[in-house]
Amino acid sequence: MSLPLEGVVVVSLEQAIAAPLATRHLADLGARVIKVEQPNSGDSTRHYDTVVKGMAAHFVWLNHGKESVALDLRTDEDLALLRRILESADAVVSNLAPGALDRLGLSVNALHAEYPRLIVVDVSGYGKGGPDDHKRAYDLLIQAEAGSCAITGLPDAPAKPGIPIADVGTAMYVYSAVLAALFDRERTGAGAIVEIAMLDVVAEYMGFALNQAIHSGVDPMPVGMGSPMVAPYGAYQTSDGQTAVLGTTSDREWLRLIELIGRPDLADDSRFAHNGDRVKMRDEVDAIVAEWCAQHTLAEIQFAADEAGIGNARYNSVTDLAEHRQLAARRRWRDIETPAGPVPALLPPATARGWDIRNGRVPSLGEHTEMIRAEFTATADAQQ
Repeated sequence: MSLPLEGVVVVSLEQAIAAPLATRHLADLGARVIKVEQPNSGDSTRHYDTVVKGMAAHFVWLNHGKESVALDLRTDEDLALLRRILESADAVVSNLAPGALDRLGLSVNALHAEYPRLIVVDVSGYGKGGPDDHKRAYDLLIQAEAGSCAITGLPDAPAKPGIPIADVGTAMYVYSAVLAALFDRERTGAGAIVEIAMLDVVAEYMGFALNQAIHSGVDPMPVGMGSPMVAPYGAYQTSDGQTAVLGTTSDREWLRLIELIGRPDLADDSRFAHNGDRVKMRDEVDAIVAEWCAQHTLAEIQFAADEAGIGNARYNSVTDLAEHRQLAARRRWRDIETPAGPVPALLPPATARGWDIRNGRVPSLGEHTEMIRAEFTATADAQQ
């Protein structure tokens, strides 16, 4: 097998989503990920539900391909074992509660000084310094703080996006930062300290809305299935009881859309000339598009939109996604092993031709503890 990260060792002091998703992607590409968990309880996501053959949906998604070692880091013995593991590691990733690493004597500065080639990634909610650096952070809390909920839903019914974008976005920055640091170490020989704040991640994702608020002095208002910045761009009921999603992102596309729906006369209507005009007239624009969609089936709408070069989609449920023809046709599913038998999982989105992907196993709590304890005890003995 050609695994691009084969030989890379990552130690994860992780919980929930942000760090575990990042390290799972590293494991997919061949890294050895040693997941340190609390004895008896383990990662909190192990206990969210039992929907996947008695296991939690979150944990199965986030943790296949890893080795689970149950260590009580409050004891000298287990803390010493962790330090021996770190001597052989390339990266350590943590998203424990604020101050947890410091209390163990494993602050980012201490780790960098003791293991200068180690890539140290510390994930926090609000970053180091400032009045909020002590606060715990969960996805909903950060999305609320960072304005994401304010541009989701409707003006009188704000909502948290269904995807945990604070967690997932942070995971992707952790993932890319580790890869960048590994590349940099090849040139410099030095590790790195990478500190990533979830608030910073969502603030970055708020880019266009943030610019609008800063430069216009007006907060963008959420528009449900749409974007406050573009019109028409939304969901419309079809004659066969389904929902078509249509979008235009330029004035040229607007002209193609009005030809498609049989309203070329709108090209001369100055109220709809530019996107900014159409945003102001959103209700009327949506009503025009909705009237046409209500007279056609989803299949008719999608065929006509594809022919006209207009972006379109079907509003799907999560079950629909699981059965999506495009995922099936492109063989995006694989089986991974779990203590309860094989279960389906998606392939990672980012791979290269010629790379293999590890179809790793979901570990039970502490499954690899004795193996790792023996391995690193033997390593320590050999070095003496």
